[in-house]
Amino acid sequence: KSVEEAQTILNFTIKKAAKPLTKLLNSAISNAKNNFQQDPSNLYISKITVDEGPKYKRWRARARGRASEIQKKTSHIIIVLDKIKKEIRKRKVKKKREKIKKVGIKEAEKALKKRKLKFKPEIKRQKPKTERGIKRIFRRKAF
Repeated sequence: KSVEEAQTILNFTIKKAAKPLTKLLNSAISNAKNNFQQDPSNLYISKITVDEGPKYKRWRARARGRASEIQKKTSHIIIVLDKIKKEIRKRKVKKKREKIKKVGIKEAEKALKKRKLKFKPEIKRQKPKTERGIKRIFRRKAF
């Protein structure tokens, strides 16, 4: 997404993580503007990674004199901005392809014998009567 579009999305997001992400995005934009002389309107977010950070380990009293560990997890957020490259779009030339027709087995065999078809047709295969019906999803366990 472009930087401006990402900022508007984060401003209207109600989630708790939106505020630190907005601060990080604003910091990245100002770094690109001051350090690399980039125009903020010409930037887009090319990559965001959220990696595991250090865990703060705390203890809580439990029953019978025991203690259980509480891990307060933190994270490292990395955001990468890149310039929008204006490319000239080339028109794609559509190649004429032979359409694969779905035909029955007998019709396909006749056509292949007469050499009328230059391509191998896709054959509709019907399931035998034994395979039709409802498949059993759950298997009984052996006791």
